[in-house]
Amino acid sequence: MKVIVINGSAHTEGCTARALQEVENQLTSSGIEVERINVAVQPVRGCIGCRKCAEIKRCVFDDIVNEVAGKLDEADGLLIGSPVYYAGVNGQLRAFLDRLFYSSSSKSKSMKVGAVVVSSRRAGSTTAYDEIIKYFSIASMPIVTSTYWNEVHGSNAAEVEQDLEGLQTLRNLGRNMAFLMKAIDSNRDSIPALERSERTNFIR
Repeated sequence: MKVIVINGSAHTEGCTARALQEVENQLTSSGIEVERINVAVQPVRGCIGCRKCAEIKRCVFDDIVNEVAGKLDEADGLLIGSPVYYAGVNGQLRAFLDRLFYSSSSKSKSMKVGAVVVSSRRAGSTTAYDEIIKYFSIASMPIVTSTYWNEVHGSNAAEVEQDLEGLQTLRNLGRNMAFLMKAIDSNRDSIPALERSERTNFIR
């Protein structure tokens, strides 16, 4: 089993990376393969709503989004980490997620497990957390929870080490994620089919 890990911070060894590492350690100790991808160090443009993806089954902008979409097709879970900018998600990560979830890939994201980690110096973390889990909720992806909000605090990775409760929360998140992935995998033959034929249209 495999989890794709998305680091939405341009500081690849910073607070968000340290937070993700705590979850990754629990996943690997549970026999789950992880692959981390740093998206904020690459050029990512936003979605333009051209809907070309419905025809070609990939985003028209051929960059890291299409690469990750292919990897996610073969994975069992998605772990996303973001720093908090102005009480919200990193803008580059938002552009990446808009296109990853909007563009059509060859396989459904349904029943792939989703988890979120956020890091902030002081505040705004729960707002950023809420922004990201909405992507999972419209893709029929089970959302992994923990024993508190999945957040750490600090201005740098060394300060995150002092957030003992935050790191504990992330360890519990990693254990829960591994358990949920394995539970879904053991019942893969009974995953319910999804209805997708109806679309709201008030002009008939």
